[in-house]
Amino acid sequence: MGEQHAMVLPLPLVGDRARVRGKSALKCKTRPHFNPIANSSVKKSTKSLTHLDASGEVSMVDVSQKPIQLREAIAQGEIRLQKATLDLINSNAIAKGNVLATARIAGIMAAKRTGELIPLCHPLPITHCEVNFEIPETTDRIIITASAKIAAQTGVEMEALTAVSIAALTIYDMCKAVDKSMSIGPIRLVSKTKHWPGAC
Repeated sequence: MGEQHAMVLPLPLVGDRARVRGKSALKCKTRPHFNPIANSSVKKSTKSLTHLDASGEVSMVDVSQKPIQLREAIAQGEIRLQKATLDLINSNAIAKGNVLATARIAGIMAAKRTGELIPLCHPLPITHCEVNFEIPETTDRIIITASAKIAAQTGVEMEALTAVSIAALTIYDMCKAVDKSMSIGPIRLVSKTKHWPGAC
């Protein structure tokens, strides 16, 4: 017997029509290429990071050419506590002393020294800082609101955020002996405004 040769049929080409055993093959469809970035619905930001220079190195923003304007920023955050802890705070029964009065002073002091705490912040002589506390009806947290004002060439949002942060940390420090479940956050900027001196 002679050697038997197996018949090799050509595979259908992707995107073309091919005939296999006399029958028309379906056109193969290629899967669309998925690019998670190109197909993302998130819009690309046209803004750049102001604390990076052209070579990508960290840099302090030069505000020397900006005009002096009256600026204000308001920040808010919260610290969650047990109701029993809030009762101790309200009755001034925490061993370390008056919690909210101490936290208020700490927040104001921190706002005045923000430029020393955050490396690329401008050292600003703020003209006013206020820290207030609110206990909602749920009696499970303290809401901290801080505002800062200045007449300057740059804003004071970092000062307001720092005041809230340090006030919250001070409450935590003064109450940690009686409440191990405390948590801080979120902390956010509520508003940032500026206007020319004398403007309404």
